[in-house]
Amino acid sequence: MGNLGITEILLIGLALLLFFGPSRLPELGKSLGKGIQEFKKAGKELTEAVSEEVGAERK
Repeated sequence: MGNLGITEILLIGLALLLFFGPSRLPELGKSLGKGIQEFKKAGKELTEAVSEEVGAERK
């Protein structure tokens, strides 16, 4: 699982193109990128908070 070949990527791209249309694809990509960035930021903040709490408990 998680191994996408070129054929699968092209099929997904074609499906997105047919479903959303060519004019909305750049907007969709931008929104997806922002969502991934926010998700990574939240994960990093959570990791830092947990590390901080664990460090405070050990003192």
